[in-house]
Amino acid sequence: MTRCARPALAALGLWGPAGWRSLYTGVRDVLGEGHQRPSPGRMDMGAASLWGVRKAPCAVELAVLNSGITGGRRPISFSTRTSSIFGSGGDHKKEKLFLQDIAELIRARACQRVLVMVGAGISTPSGIPDFRSPGSGLYSNLQQYDLPYPEAVFELAFFSHNPKPFFTLAKELYLKNYRPNIIHYFLRLLHDKGLLLRLYTQNIDGLERVSGIPASKLVEAHGSFASATCTVCRRPSSGKDIWADVSMDKIPRCPVCTGVVKPDIVFFGETLPQRFLLHVLDFPMADLLLILGTSLEDTPVDTF
Repeated sequence: MTRCARPALAALGLWGPAGWRSLYTGVRDVLGEGHQRPSPGRMDMGAASLWGVRKAPCAVELAVLNSGITGGRRPISFSTRTSSIFGSGGDHKKEKLFLQDIAELIRARACQRVLVMVGAGISTPSGIPDFRSPGSGLYSNLQQYDLPYPEAVFELAFFSHNPKPFFTLAKELYLKNYRPNIIHYFLRLLHDKGLLLRLYTQNIDGLERVSGIPASKLVEAHGSFASATCTVCRRPSSGKDIWADVSMDKIPRCPVCTGVVKPDIVFFGETLPQRFLLHVLDFPMADLLLILGTSLEDTPVDTF
């Protein structure tokens, strides 16, 4: 087994729950010797309570989900999009890796700074539907507001005119009590082992936080419900402060100026979170990149 070369990164695209479970199994098996069960005190319980989760299952408790996985011997090829991130490389050879190979690289400490990019695909096993898909609960709930198109719910001009559709979407995410799945706990396992350099997520469901990954390791490219800001006086507040109103189908208002309080989700045309600039430092430092549940076609990750 060769070491991960720098600056060329070993990039891995995983598509499908079976592949994710297999990689989790491999990493858990090769790193699991002496693995201590995380205590509740290590969980980000502030974020967990925000989403109505009292206690999330520990990573080691998910082993039962791996029945039927055959050791992760599934070949992984570099995608065209992934290759464009790092350039063509020196020898122009198309490298193929197996999931178990990735686990062995991590076990051998050949890759000690793992950078992860995730998208909506990792939350599908948790039951979170695509709000753009006709027939899904989110889409149906939004159609009562006569949206010109689904994406309008994330446009500032539309929100200023009618914030109700956005908060309907927020309530759906909150009240359904979606739980992290094995993919989130695989990422948590990387953090627990001191291997997670940073996790870049395009998701706004907050499940990375609920799984126990600390905010310092997260770059939430599209923002988060964990905090909120008044759209008029810019007064900041905790995301938890608005959920009482949202759960009762009320528009949250600022206690100072009565302006609408908007969760710090990045809408179209808004400035990206400052933490997103960390990619300038993180990518040169990483020696393994995992791309999970995303085609890297959406802004801002399409700029990498």
